Amino acid sequence: MALRKVSHVSEADHQRVTDAVAAAEAHTDGEIVTVIARQSNDYDDVALVWASAIAFLAMSLVALCPEFFRAKYDWLTGGWGHELTANEWLGIVIGLGALKWIGVWLVLLWRPLRLALTPRAVKAGRVRARAIDLFKVGTEAKTLGRTGVLLYVSLKEHRADIVADEAIASKVAPTVWGEAMEALIDRIRAGEPGAGMAEAVTRMGAVLAEHFPKSDGNPNELPDRLIEL
Repeated sequence: MALRKVSHVSEADHQRVTDAVAAAEAHTDGEIVTVIARQSNDYDDVALVWASAIAFLAMSLVALCPEFFRAKYDWLTGGWGHELTANEWLGIVIGLGALKWIGVWLVLLWRPLRLALTPRAVKAGRVRARAIDLFKVGTEAKTLGRTGVLLYVSLKEHRADIVADEAIASKVAPTVWGEAMEALIDRIRAGEPGAGMAEAVTRMGAVLAEHFPKSDGNPNELPDRLIEL
């Protein structure tokens, strides 16, 4: 039996975004591509960094406070344990570090926690990298005038990005898209990604119409529909 694909937004949101793209492109030669994804990266390397850092911290504490941990050892053995050699202590320290590493790594297999412990700058960088990858595959140099622009939304990170083709980037500074991005992020945080994307597309269309007004015979070269990943 075929599995049903889980949608990030409703059919009404799909139509809202599609209509916004069509309306925006009616006044410009620019081509707007919209993409929405659940998450841009698994952040497996973040789990490895956290596990390694905590394991190192645990081993460092044993090295810095050996008497405290020797007392704990004596308490656990009831005072009947033999005096540990330096090599045996080293083995215990390494074993403690390994257990800490495995424990933290297992806990961080839970994706929401792993995402929460990922620095904001890292998430922003991964979303940007994903947006650029998608732009290169589906938008870059796909129009005759190099007037394609990608609006990418990554829901779990609460991040979005706009990547423009050569002709647009030469005339429109990245900061110009700030108003569209602000409107989009506000709506995403309010749980309305579809409405946010539609509003951002409208504002992007206004910018494109100013710099690339509609010319006669300009074809619709890129899809208007919202793409889900």
